[in-house]
Formats: sequence, structure tokens, C-alpha cells
Amino acid sequence: MTLSDNALVERSKQGDLEAFDLLVRRYEVKIYNMAYRFMGNSADASDLAQETFIRLYKSLPTFRGDSAFLTWLYRICANACRDELRKRKRKQEIFWDEISCGVESQAMYNNDPLPEDLLEQRDLKECLQFCLDSLSEEHRLIIILREIQQLSYDEIARVLDCTMGTVKSRLSRARLALKEKVMAHPELSGSVKRHKKERE
Repeated sequence: MTLSDNALVERSKQGDLEAFDLLVRRYEVKIYNMAYRFMGNSADASDLAQETFIRLYKSLPTFRGDSAFLTWLYRICANACRDELRKRKRKQEIFWDEISCGVESQAMYNNDPLPEDLLEQRDLKECLQFCLDSLSEEHRLIIILREIQQLSYDEIARVLDCTMGTVKSRLSRARLALKEKVMAHPELSGSVKRHKKERE
């Protein structure tokens, strides 16, 4: 029988380390992926995932079950990543293959890509990376939560501790900001338009 998150949390609160280990194993991949998207490299992602679970263990007594456990865990991870960025006072690179911001993009992978295709893919990813990296921390986080982690508006509101209206407003502004940065790069906007046409 698979125990629920809340059941594992309650056991963990009572000092059951095996229950806590089950929670970690259940969500370590999701948390690592979120940290990786935010920080941009595997070393930082591993460190921040570990920091997230350390904070989780310390915060277990405060979890009342008012929201889903994973939503609460995402909030802890988001805060850990933001704290690290503020401490370093420098921007981090973020790698991702696709964005959904009103400008459609699609990676050009196939079974046997030509060298020029591989070069264009790399250039496209680097340009997208630059655009995302240049966003404000607030805009970058909400795009990661929505477009990469695929959280619902309600879940994002719980992670960020704000209203759903605020989430929609921030996301709209973030998408617009990212779209403007994408369209400011002719080589990127041209690739996006070409990919869209090829799919039609």
C-alpha cells in the first residue's frame, strides 16, 4: 500500500526517517529539475535540491495540509533558489528547449540532423537562454513554474503566496517581456517564424 504525502509527513514529524526518505525519493527528480531550470547547471541544481530537502525537514512541523504537499515543496525550492541568487548577486544561465509565450518555438531534432541544423539548434538555444536570463527574477520564476513545471494558476498562487489574479497579471507581463526580448533578436524570431510555418 502506497502511503499518501500527508501520511508520510505525519510520520516524518514523529521522527520516522524512513518516511522522510520516501518523501525525498518521491519528489527528488521534480525538485532537481526545478532547481536546474532556475540555476542553469547540474552542480547548483544538486546543491539547491539538497538545500530544499534540508529546509523541508526543518519546516515539517509547520505544514498543516492547507495546500498540497508538492505545492508547499515547490515554494520551499523557489525560495531556496531565490535566496541563492540574491546571495551571489549574479545572474545564472538557464537552459531549456521550448517556451510558450505567444511565440511558438520547436526544436529541430530528427533522426539524422545535418551539421548546419545542429549549429542552428545550438544558436537558437543560446539566444533563448540569453532572453530568459535577462528577465527579472520575478518574471523568470513565474515562467518556470507555469511553462516548465506546468503548475496550474491556483498552484502557482499557493507557491508564490499571492492571489490568482496576481498570478495571471504577472504571467501576462512575464510572457510579454520574454516575447519582446525574443523578437528583438532577428535570428531568433526568424527561426521561430520558420518553424511555425513548417508545422502548418
